[in-house]
Amino acid sequence: MTGIIFENEGNFEYDIRGLLTAFYPGEPIAVGTEEGCDRCLRFLYAPDRISITLKSAMGQQLSEQVTVAYGDRKAAKSALKRLLYDILSRETGKRLPWGTLTGIRPVKLPMAMLEEGKGEEEIRQFMAGEYYVSPEKTDLSIRIARREREILKEIDYRQGYSLYVGIPFCPTTCLYCSFTSFPLEKWRERVDAYLDSLFREIDYTAEIFRDKKLNAVYIGGGTPTTLTQEQMERLLRKLRDSFSLEDMKEWTVEAGRPDSITAEKLDVIRSFPVDRISINPQTMKQETLDLIGRGHTVEQTEEAFALARNMGFDNINMDLILGLPGERPADVEQTMKELLQLGPDNLTVHSLALKRASRLNQLWEEYAGMTMENTWEMMNLTAHYASRMGMEPYYLYRQKNMAGNFENVGYAAEGKAGIYNILIMEEVQSIVACGAGSVSKRVYPDGRIERCDNVKDVALYMEKIDEMIERKRSLFE
Repeated sequence: MTGIIFENEGNFEYDIRGLLTAFYPGEPIAVGTEEGCDRCLRFLYAPDRISITLKSAMGQQLSEQVTVAYGDRKAAKSALKRLLYDILSRETGKRLPWGTLTGIRPVKLPMAMLEEGKGEEEIRQFMAGEYYVSPEKTDLSIRIARREREILKEIDYRQGYSLYVGIPFCPTTCLYCSFTSFPLEKWRERVDAYLDSLFREIDYTAEIFRDKKLNAVYIGGGTPTTLTQEQMERLLRKLRDSFSLEDMKEWTVEAGRPDSITAEKLDVIRSFPVDRISINPQTMKQETLDLIGRGHTVEQTEEAFALARNMGFDNINMDLILGLPGERPADVEQTMKELLQLGPDNLTVHSLALKRASRLNQLWEEYAGMTMENTWEMMNLTAHYASRMGMEPYYLYRQKNMAGNFENVGYAAEGKAGIYNILIMEEVQSIVACGAGSVSKRVYPDGRIERCDNVKDVALYMEKIDEMIERKRSLFE
């Protein structure tokens, strides 16, 4: 455990915690005490400087300070994080791939500099000097920023918007999951009632955005294909009939779990202008699938993919997670070899993030003895095989508590990049989100962003649907 002591005030605690979590993943952090701690960090904020002292349980001590001007809070925070990074790096021997960056959208930095006309070398020097980002991650972020700009050049940010529709049911809840999802078995008899409430929210959205251009629709979850074929047809028909689709660039249905996919459901999806689906294995190692409660087999993944291909789906995404319990580089390579044989059009590579609400985090002691590590070797393996499949990286984001302090990367073949994925990460266009646990985001012309969220609990969502609509009214009208 790590203790944090603020000698006189608690400035920048959030950022301090973020770096500590990156250097000591999974370890608890206590504020205001040294008792029972493996190490203690003391912070002293003087009028013109910040001092940090690290003392380990073995009595070793490191002490450094940096001059700051508190009037420039952003610069003061960056100086503090660099100082803390240097101390923690000396203590652990680690260099983090993304340096002091703990936010989820690192591509925004090179994107903004490219928009300002800055050259790549200037961006590299800035990312290394200001944030200690590795050359490899800086080059990746520049590469993705350039591709995103090309993909989004025809999107109307001001008159356009995107729509997210949440189906919060799953066959089972995976060990690592913290998303809004509810076991279908307990909710099967109330799914139609949920759709009734969802449709009221969709009606309101269609009304207030009738003069705007709908660019992308994403049906996510949960697992949308837990819906029966009749319920799926009902949902897709509702969306098609409620909105003008003439400005649509992409319509995604996240099929997700292979054990929820049937020919009948795919046939329904195929009868609407849906042009992108996901079939997500997470890994092709059966022992891991069993361990994480995924509830399907490797063979079911292969069968679902072949079925979708044979039915004419030509833009199929597959999700993987690196750092799952017990998985090593050889397991990742075997998974990539099997995906190479399948030949998906998109590949989204996630680094395992230990979310507070996940069962994996709550039952941490049961799995603490197992390897849960992402490495440069694993990341490079996925990049290598994605390239062999004819894919380029096109979007990137990060989460707290990610294995190895890496990132999530989306790869896509030419013309197959997920437009919605870029829009939600770069925050350049308003996104209206309907359904339990979803979050709407309004992007103003000056770049200001405001959000409103729907309650996560399905029963409460249905009970308070008028309140959910009122929240949207307050945000968008």
